[in-house]
Amino acid sequence: MRRQRTTLQDIADRVGVTKMTVSRYLNNPNNVAKNTQKKIAEVIDELGFIPNRVPAMLSKASSKAIGVLISSFSNMVFADLINGIKSVAKKSGYSVLIMHTGYSAESEEEQINALLSYQVDAIILTEEIHSEISVKRLKLAKIPIVEVMGYVENPINMTVGVDTFNTAYAVTRGLIEAGRKNIAYFGVRLDYRTLQRQRGYEKAMHEAGLKGLSLEIQEHSNFSLGSSLMMKTYEKNPNLDAVFCTNDDVAVGALFACLKLKLSIPKDISIVGYNGLNIGTVTEPKLCSISTPRFNMGALATRMIIEKLTAKFTGMQHIKVPVQITEGNSLTKHEYNCIKECLEKYAS
Repeated sequence: MRRQRTTLQDIADRVGVTKMTVSRYLNNPNNVAKNTQKKIAEVIDELGFIPNRVPAMLSKASSKAIGVLISSFSNMVFADLINGIKSVAKKSGYSVLIMHTGYSAESEEEQINALLSYQVDAIILTEEIHSEISVKRLKLAKIPIVEVMGYVENPINMTVGVDTFNTAYAVTRGLIEAGRKNIAYFGVRLDYRTLQRQRGYEKAMHEAGLKGLSLEIQEHSNFSLGSSLMMKTYEKNPNLDAVFCTNDDVAVGALFACLKLKLSIPKDISIVGYNGLNIGTVTEPKLCSISTPRFNMGALATRMIIEKLTAKFTGMQHIKVPVQITEGNSLTKHEYNCIKECLEKYAS
């Protein structure tokens, strides 16, 4: 026999408050007194109560849910972003529904349809390229939409992200100004941001009159792939003196390959990663990487959404966030300073 669900009235009777008070607590805990918050929370845990969102969704009331579409569950960069989103959403009484697109515009279209069918109050997107029908549906939904990770020049609604193209341009230009001439770019997966980094790299090389060496592969990134790219590239280009990698997985793999090749880092060759992941802090030598503020992007995007939903939004809708280069030993001090200056000049 199916067990009867715990109701708001059950909780109210146990705590000694009205059903409306419990409802206010579930909508936003800060709507009730601190002492009452504690009592309600304890009874909810005791009774194992799970709020039923269906009635709110079927009516046109707020679902108190924010949909998030991420490109990959295996890519660690999205963990920081999600933590930033949840840190703000939870404080405001919002739940977060996360769906996966696999870097596919077609899959994104399907997941957008699903989120809209759940009547989420807002959607956060982590890709910059969308199908025509996805854009149309998102605009017709008339809910806050924030595109994050990469800065979007003409967003659907709002954007919080890094200027990927100019960041890559600045890194490459910094290496060139520091004296490096034979610089390679390693790109994997070939998603939009990877290709934007490649274009920024190529622009800097072209302006300096240097021959570019871009190696792209559609496979998912990992350490062994970075090592393989480095070994093959150095075999054909023994004058290689710097490598700019699309992410830290590839950079760490390239670093390991250089050690196998008995190359001194950064004397013989310099390596720059991208994303500033923790793995780069324990390599030897320590990896220099472009650190992107993913937690802050997630938190800021969610704050913008909630302020817009509550008619309190007064800030900018298009926010370009700065990046930093992490300190390490895969660059000379001079190269590090040149890249830092170029980032401030071209990518801030």
